[in-house]
Amino acid sequence: MKALLQDKTFDFSLPKLLECAEPTESRGLARDAVKLMVSRRFDDQIRHTQFSKIGDYLEEGDVLIVNTSGTLNAALPIQLPNGSEGRVHLSTKMDNKVWLVEIRHIQGQKTKRYHQIKSGQTFTLPGNGKMEVLTPYYGSNNENSHLQLWKVRFYFSLAMNDYLEKYGQPIRYAGLENYYPSEYYQTVFASRPGSAEMPSAGRAFTSELVTQLVLKGVQFAPILLHTGVSSLEIGEKPYPEYFEVPGFTASIVNRASREGRRVIAVGTTAIRAIESAADDFGTVISKKGMTDLFITPKRGLKVVSGMLTGFHEPKASHLLMMEALANRSHLLKAYSAAIEKEYQWHEFGDLHLIL
Repeated sequence: MKALLQDKTFDFSLPKLLECAEPTESRGLARDAVKLMVSRRFDDQIRHTQFSKIGDYLEEGDVLIVNTSGTLNAALPIQLPNGSEGRVHLSTKMDNKVWLVEIRHIQGQKTKRYHQIKSGQTFTLPGNGKMEVLTPYYGSNNENSHLQLWKVRFYFSLAMNDYLEKYGQPIRYAGLENYYPSEYYQTVFASRPGSAEMPSAGRAFTSELVTQLVLKGVQFAPILLHTGVSSLEIGEKPYPEYFEVPGFTASIVNRASREGRRVIAVGTTAIRAIESAADDFGTVISKKGMTDLFITPKRGLKVVSGMLTGFHEPKASHLLMMEALANRSHLLKAYSAAIEKEYQWHEFGDLHLIL
């Protein structure tokens, strides 16, 4: 299968059969049985293997930065003003009851942005809950606008996490025909719920594999970044997300950098968090709060020297972050190989290790 890639916009034709893999659990596979592409950005060497063998490409002293955020059941059913069925996707927590959300309407197996929203509208939620639309945060009512995030206030008696556990479902990609249990959307590193969508680059790790890597001398450095909705379209930039980089992680990463060891981010969320805590010289400090950092090739990376990530949509903003690590030519070759070898896209799919 040949890839059709355009260098100028990093556009490509993604075959439908590669778009949405089912969870490994539904395919009768262990999580670490997904495919892994390993590419070297300095000489364009590409290897194809299984994720369970990632240790063959890691060295003693390598540091893996991992996101410890757990995934919420962030999709709630609502009835839209026109009487049709809709979904509200929670994105970013502002305080206990105020969130940024995306409101969508249902078309077949897909949900699409719903644009007929106004400040002051209220929506009934399951379990006698209510959602009040406050103000637009990002976007407008124009159907051609960018991502619409609305600031809303929720009213219900339960604590938010308890309410979502009882009435919500994980946000899912359009091509998935089934709803899967919430545990399918948690990584082995998850300890604090808060992400609207799974930090999926860490999904293939198992406890056994982590133990093997630790015994080899690979270090794991935890960060926290609560991901928002990822339904960005062409030209849309990421928005602020909450993150924490603890002091001991800063120490691990700084020491590795001083000693010339590799610092590898597990996912774009890990990159955004650790780079948000770095000064102009690449020294990481303990830090927490909201980050609006948008990583591009021009901005570059100050800390990270490698990354593990899934495969991203054509023209996706995450590709700019990847270009800050590896040049466009290398990524084009890697994505051509991924399509030719029929790697799977999206949150349950295969992975790419760039070294």
